[in-house]
Amino acid sequence: MQVLLIDDERSIRRALREILEFEGCQIDEAEDGRIALQKLKDHTYDLIFSDVKMPQMDGIELLDSILNQGIETPVIMISGHGTVETAVACIKKGAFDFIEKPLDLNRILVVLRQVRDRNSLVIETKQLKQVVKKIKGTSIIGESEKITQIKEMIQKVAPSDARVLITGSNGTGKELVARSLHQLSERTKMPFIEVNCAAIPAELIESELFGHEKGAFTSAVKDRKGKFELASGGTLFLDEIGDMSLAAQAKVLRALQENVIQRVGGEKDIKVDCRVVAATNKDLKLEIAEGRFREDLFHRLAVILIHVPALNDRRADIPMLVEHFLNLVCQDHGIQTKTIEPEAVVSLQALNWTGNIRELRNVIERLVILSNNNITNIDVKRYANPSL
Repeated sequence: MQVLLIDDERSIRRALREILEFEGCQIDEAEDGRIALQKLKDHTYDLIFSDVKMPQMDGIELLDSILNQGIETPVIMISGHGTVETAVACIKKGAFDFIEKPLDLNRILVVLRQVRDRNSLVIETKQLKQVVKKIKGTSIIGESEKITQIKEMIQKVAPSDARVLITGSNGTGKELVARSLHQLSERTKMPFIEVNCAAIPAELIESELFGHEKGAFTSAVKDRKGKFELASGGTLFLDEIGDMSLAAQAKVLRALQENVIQRVGGEKDIKVDCRVVAATNKDLKLEIAEGRFREDLFHRLAVILIHVPALNDRRADIPMLVEHFLNLVCQDHGIQTKTIEPEAVVSLQALNWTGNIRELRNVIERLVILSNNNITNIDVKRYANPSL
């Protein structure tokens, strides 16, 4: 354990050093708060002992500086003029504990044990959070080569703030890729805001994205934040961005270039900080060639390109997906999970999945509703591909 001792009395530092070194700690010393802060910039410690009263900078000021810098090292405050008020003030400020001088050996050993336990819990919690993040990020079902490559790319790209453009046909799971990127990022505790650019009329898309000021148009009866503001600190998912109007594209480009927006009807620049992930089922290169999509916006969005394959190109994943959707659909309907014959799964693999994952889920739900407890190959032939 790395320990920093901060006290203007050399005898106190020596006494603490002897106790702590006997307990296997490695010791560094500082005679006042300013020297301590410099050491804290250059080194990481597991524990800090600090006197309350010191020249240059007292212990309370030092404690404030440590906490304001986001340093999570537990701080034990010590004082030869200890009062209940001083102890309470130190604990309220964020000190781990308070010990009066003359220092009691048993008290120090108890605190040392508590800090070791606390640090172990912090490490375990961080490790568990990483495991949970990885579990969340593996919600994409499948082990085919293409899906494995996508999962690996998500793991690499998610911790960065790089913009990602996800391409693929309707129903392939582009939104799931976007959510996985958010869940595995440092922004996971902040909002994930989705905008379906194809579902919003062209005349309303700017208001939806950037918000509007009261009176900007007839129905604008009050100020309203747009999706860029709502997603600030988190992730903004622009789904079907290929359907966005050229006018809106120009404003999105400015937002990406300068990280500022203006509400409709407003003149004030509003700073935003959101990671933008976009998706489309269109060939944007073709859209650019035909003048329907801005090339400069494409290059802003496509820092990382992820293509999600059609279900017909990953048939090996169908058995896993069938099992997943069987469990999910049965839970949704509040019934015992049904089984499915291997021959039925083979038949499902052979079908032409023009609607991709979305279509497969619908078929499984249909089979769950219409079949008995064991879904057979006959059920698949009867219900999976009904004539239109």
